[in-house]
Amino acid sequence: MGVVEIGLLVLLALVFVFGVGVVVANRRRGTALPPSATPTERVPRPATTKSGTILEERESTDDAVTAPTTVEPAPVDVEPAPGTLRDRLAKARSTFAGAISGVLGRSGITDESFEDLEEALLRADVGVGITDELLDGLRARVKAKEITEPAALLDALQEEMASRLRGSDRSLTFEKRGDNEPNVWMFVGVNGVGKTTTIGKLANQQTIAGRSVLLAAGDTFRAAAAEQLGTWAERSGAEFVRGAEGGDPSSVIFDGVERAAAKNLQLVMADTAGRLHNKSNLMEELKKVRRVAEKGAGQVTETLLVIDATTGQNGLIQAREFNEVTDVTGVVLTKLDGSAKGGIVFAIETDLGIPVKLVGIGETIGDLIPFDPDDFVNALFER
Repeated sequence: MGVVEIGLLVLLALVFVFGVGVVVANRRRGTALPPSATPTERVPRPATTKSGTILEERESTDDAVTAPTTVEPAPVDVEPAPGTLRDRLAKARSTFAGAISGVLGRSGITDESFEDLEEALLRADVGVGITDELLDGLRARVKAKEITEPAALLDALQEEMASRLRGSDRSLTFEKRGDNEPNVWMFVGVNGVGKTTTIGKLANQQTIAGRSVLLAAGDTFRAAAAEQLGTWAERSGAEFVRGAEGGDPSSVIFDGVERAAAKNLQLVMADTAGRLHNKSNLMEELKKVRRVAEKGAGQVTETLLVIDATTGQNGLIQAREFNEVTDVTGVVLTKLDGSAKGGIVFAIETDLGIPVKLVGIGETIGDLIPFDPDDFVNALFER
C-alpha cells in the first residue's frame, strides 16, 4: 500500500470520528428536563416576618432575594387628637411672615417698619380702625424711646393684640336646671359656613363629657341637611328629631325640646337653615324659631353664630345683623386653618363685644377647639 492510500484512510477515519462527535453533542443539547422536574420551581408559600409583614414571592432561583412589602392595616375608627392653633395657622402666619422679616431686617425702627406691619394687619382683615389704634399706640411708645429695637416692637404689637382679646368669657353656657328642663343651644349663620358639621363635632364633645344630647334638624330647606345631622347624631350617640322637608323649622325645634324634656335629656342642639343676613323675611323667621324654642320646658342658653373665617370683614356684617335678631352669645369661626383672614376675630370682639368661643381648624371630629387668644396671637407671630 502506497503512501497516498494510507493518507486517504487516515483522512476518512478522522471524518468519521468528527461526525460521530457532532451527532452525540446535538442529541445532548436536544434533551430537556420536563417542566415538572425543573429544579428551581417551588410551591408558592406566603412568608411573614415576626411583625406580620408579608414577604413578596419571587419567580426566581433559590438564591433570589425577597423584599418585604408593607401591607396597609385595615382602617380603624379612632378619633384623632385635637389639633392646635399653632399647627394649623400656616396661612394666617404667612401673612405676618414678610412683615416680621422686614422689621427684623432693619437695624432700627423706621417708617417702613410701620408700613410693613400695617400691610400685614390689613391683609389679615384686622380692620382699618383697630390697625390704626394698634400702630398709633406703638408709634407713641417709639417716639417716647420706650421701644427702641425692632424685636421689641414686634413683641409690643404681639402683646397688645393678645391683650385686646383677653378677659372675655369663652365658656359655653350650660345652666343647672331641673329635671325635664333642657338647655337649648341654637346655631345660626349664612349658607355654607359649616353649621351642621360644627353641631356634630360639638355634640360628640358634649356626649363624651357625659351630657345627654338631642339634635334637632331645624334646617328643613337644604337638601340632605337632616340626613347629615342624623349621621352626626348616630356617630355621637345623641338623640335625633327631624321634620318633613320644607316644613316649619320652629315646629321641629319645639318637638325636639319637648322630646328632650320627656326623656330628661340635658341639652338640645338646634340646627337652623342657612339664610342671608340681608333678607328680612328670613331673619324674622329666625326670631320665631328663637321664641318657640323657649315656649316649652327649654331655655336657650347659647346662640352661636357660625362664621367662615375666609369671608373676612363680611363676617363682621353677618355678626352685626344676626346679633340684632337673635342675641348672639358667641361665635364659632370655622375654616380658620385655611384662611389668611383670622384678624376678623379682633373686629368681632372689639366692635361687637361678642366672644369667639370655638374655632374650626380642620375636617376631623377633633378639629373644633376652644379659642385661646394667646395661642392664636403667638401662632401668628411665631419666629
